[in-house]
Amino acid sequence: MASGVSLDREFTKGFVRENPLFILVLGTCPSLATSTTLFNGFGMGIAATFVLVCSNIVISLLRKFIPDGVRIPAFIVVIASFVTMVDLLMEGFVFSLHQSLGVFIPLIVVNCIILGRAEAFASKNGVLRSALDGLGMGLGFMAALVVMGTIREILGNGTLMAGTPYEFAPFGEGFKASPVLVMTLPPGAFLTLGLLMAGVKRLGERS
Repeated sequence: MASGVSLDREFTKGFVRENPLFILVLGTCPSLATSTTLFNGFGMGIAATFVLVCSNIVISLLRKFIPDGVRIPAFIVVIASFVTMVDLLMEGFVFSLHQSLGVFIPLIVVNCIILGRAEAFASKNGVLRSALDGLGMGLGFMAALVVMGTIREILGNGTLMAGTPYEFAPFGEGFKASPVLVMTLPPGAFLTLGLLMAGVKRLGERS
């Protein structure tokens, strides 16, 4: 029972208690740059989650064989391999999203969340715990990007799910014609992130 509770906590900690973006403040650069729309945020979140889970599993399996002196370069090689896979898959199957995210897909290699989980968790724990840690942290990161992307897209563009067949204007075509354009710019990204961080911290204090 205790083991089950422990595994559950490893999975759920990334959603609120140790959310990579809102609590640990990691990965802010790609978050601010790619959260202009819900679709972009979701795409970046899925890519980061895939790399997190796969790299955590491989690093956990190899943790006893990697010498301490080269562990960081070894971790980067593992992470870069999965980032290359994600980059090629996205280019082949979701080319429009690949173009929108641009250089931020290859830059997942140096994302502090992924390298941080490899060093702080996967290199010290078993495969199952490492996989759950990566999945929970990745989904928490994706949820943060989706929330930011939704807010910024609705207020900044007057649309939701832009670039997909399901695009619509939640506040009507009138608002779509003259939205709050600052929300699509860096000041809007910082404002959205700051308000969400404050809200999550407040929720954490109450719970």
